[in-house]
Amino acid sequence: MNDIASRAAMAERAAEEGAAVALEYFRSDIAVETKESKTDFVTRADREAQQRVEEVLEEEFPDDEVVGEEDRERSAVPEEGAAWVIDPIDGTNNFVRGLRIWATSVAAVVDGEPVAAATAMPALGDTYVSDADGTYRNGDRVAVSDRTDPETFSVVPTIWWSRDRRAEYTAAAREILERFADMRRFGCAQATMAMVADGTLEGAITNVVTNPWDTVAGVHMVRQAGGVVTDLEGDRWRHDDRGLVVSNGTAHEEVLAAARGIDDGV
Repeated sequence: MNDIASRAAMAERAAEEGAAVALEYFRSDIAVETKESKTDFVTRADREAQQRVEEVLEEEFPDDEVVGEEDRERSAVPEEGAAWVIDPIDGTNNFVRGLRIWATSVAAVVDGEPVAAATAMPALGDTYVSDADGTYRNGDRVAVSDRTDPETFSVVPTIWWSRDRRAEYTAAAREILERFADMRRFGCAQATMAMVADGTLEGAITNVVTNPWDTVAGVHMVRQAGGVVTDLEGDRWRHDDRGLVVSNGTAHEEVLAAARGIDDGV
């Protein structure tokens, strides 16, 4: 097994084992804490799921750095060497409300670029994995949507705008509804990008600076499934860029224009 294949297999195992820990607490009477805002939740499930992911990764890659949401001392993706970027529960707000759309994601990066990823969504029964050859859902290869007409697209305003930036959220919704067929919002960026990768959705946009644990795994999945991911300038997206523009690639300029319209519309 080559290095990327072994990292993809490890990402899948770590994501599924971390997700299994989280699933034990799902729809239970778990205590909920807040972090930076009234809706920025964290629970015992987040912490224990991250711990399990890290334990699994350490078995075969003990020298690799781990960047995780619940360890803010290691919150930046290293520019050199191998590392792992993990989100124990992406969509914690959904998780604590009993909504099934939440995920445990694990991405392998080398010199700052993703090379393998896995997103496990046990409440939905789906696990997505990306390696050097493609993206797979429950073992079957998937590909981005082949729709070409933006007026048939479903596009998502993803990531979150804080309360003092709701005008940007409004602008994002307006841009989507004026340009595309319809809008969806799932409250889980990794699930959203997995759905772009498997053709369920055509695009996702935000103008904010994203956290790597919310994005890196999903970005790799979209690319490996044939899609396009850029920043607001239209350049190839990196983990430290402002904005995230995800599409199936057939009308990326229109999706990009919608993302740029967020700033223009405020």
